[in-house]
Amino acid sequence: MFEMNEVFLQLEFFGRLILAGLCGAAVGYERKKSMKGAGIRTHFIVAMAAALIMLVSKYGFMDVATLPGHSVDTSRVAASIVSGVGFLGAGLIFVRKYTINGLTTAAGVWATSAIGMAIGGGMYVLGILSTVTILMAQVFLHRRWQFLHVPNTEQIFVIVSNAAEAIPQIHALFEKNNLEILNIKMEVLADGNTSLDFVIKEPQAFKPAALMEVLKECPHILSFEL
Repeated sequence: MFEMNEVFLQLEFFGRLILAGLCGAAVGYERKKSMKGAGIRTHFIVAMAAALIMLVSKYGFMDVATLPGHSVDTSRVAASIVSGVGFLGAGLIFVRKYTINGLTTAAGVWATSAIGMAIGGGMYVLGILSTVTILMAQVFLHRRWQFLHVPNTEQIFVIVSNAAEAIPQIHALFEKNNLEILNIKMEVLADGNTSLDFVIKEPQAFKPAALMEVLKECPHILSFEL
């Protein structure tokens, strides 16, 4: 039978779990609005689970740790959260063409687990302030600020009917629109047409729709894919 003070203590622990889950959900809400893979539920569960593991690490071995002749390293359970969430974050990162996606979301899940650990450990103020700071960083840095702009790269697959004339024309069009070719691969297809694989660097504020209009100016292009 549980004593009443132990019941109240575990109810307080449950309150920590809920608080950790709400902090995680707040971070997940921002990711969901940005249409990312891990949203509210994922961040809620990660934060709540991290808080639960932290509580088990701190208090789950008290009966054994107080026995004479027993030595228990309770920090090992909490330390396993870091490596365990790392595998979850790795599943959110994927490469599409020459672009890496999911890094920010994976980092957010990892940070959410740290928030859960902080609240599970009883550091409520630190956990809440960390949540607010992460949210501010996500929202602020997600905008297209001028001083944070870096050139974008785009991979383009083009099929042309006359490579000897098409390639110089495409080069001229790219130069005209300040598009720098970083890499190009060429393959002759079975039907006599040529497949071109370009990797280009786009200038600031250049949009994919504008790139489509540029490619339409070359009469030898049969099809293209961005």
